[in-house]
Amino acid sequence: MATLALVTGATGLLGRQLVKAFDKAGWKVVGTGFSRANPPSILKVDLEDEAAIDSVLDEAKSDLVHLVENDLGAANRFPDKCDADPDGTRALNIGATRRLAQAASRRSIFLIYISTDYVFSGRPGEAPYEADGTPHPSNLYGQTKLAGEKAVLEEYGSTGLGVVLRVPVLYGSAEKPKESAVNVLMDAVWQAQEQGTKIHMDDWALRYPTNTEDVARVCVDIGSKYLAADAARVALPRVLQFSSEDRFTKFEMCQLFAEIMGLPLEGMLGDKQGSDPNTSAQRPYDTHLSTRALRDLGINVWTQNFKDWWHVPVPLLSESNN
Repeated sequence: MATLALVTGATGLLGRQLVKAFDKAGWKVVGTGFSRANPPSILKVDLEDEAAIDSVLDEAKSDLVHLVENDLGAANRFPDKCDADPDGTRALNIGATRRLAQAASRRSIFLIYISTDYVFSGRPGEAPYEADGTPHPSNLYGQTKLAGEKAVLEEYGSTGLGVVLRVPVLYGSAEKPKESAVNVLMDAVWQAQEQGTKIHMDDWALRYPTNTEDVARVCVDIGSKYLAADAARVALPRVLQFSSEDRFTKFEMCQLFAEIMGLPLEGMLGDKQGSDPNTSAQRPYDTHLSTRALRDLGINVWTQNFKDWWHVPVPLLSESNN
């Protein structure tokens, strides 16, 4: 019988690729969503509803649960929006995570929790960060994702069935550019074409944009390895990290998009001032993640080249302002 994966947030940027990757690997896949759910292909599940979580886990009888960003709202993924709705952010990133971890652990279901590089401070000179490094988030988003990590690890104890996977900013095939903090920069490039416009774009913080297809591939490999380990699973690491080595500032990404689209960029200025100390949503300078723990497990950490990937879906770029 095929191994079954339950993917929460299956309608989102990463969730869609997870469904495809597990299906391609021969797993049976059940996806859940909320605002964009489309039963029966994507079940509608409110991760803030404990009874709904119990119901879908019992019905699916899955071997693995993959907890990604659910689609109850964007507030749980973007630092600025997190600060605008702190209670909602905590409810999703901490409360919903713990409820799912509790329910899954009671059923001895393996869970992969997707976390972020923003659990680290990103102060100059500290990166790259190892998976066993000491987190010190500088904003509410990172704080709540770290609390979500702790919730998963606490609920699973020493069973080895709960694993955290930290990833950096993601990009990939999107229904709308705003699904990704990278893809959405295409809109900024188009806005810079308007006469008299002067957009200030961050040219200070270092980003390591990683493709969702690569993250999904790694998640399949993690699930396969940990489920096959049986009793030896308890000796495997509980926190893993995956990242591309491609490094850009936001302004450099915009320059690349403008080059590909054949557009000028005089309407955009690179801002090297760094994070404004007066803002609550502090931006780390460099939160580069080490992939050593994955490599030690024998898991392939290859990633697609950022520049090459964007040269293929040019229509996506040219239509981003529609």
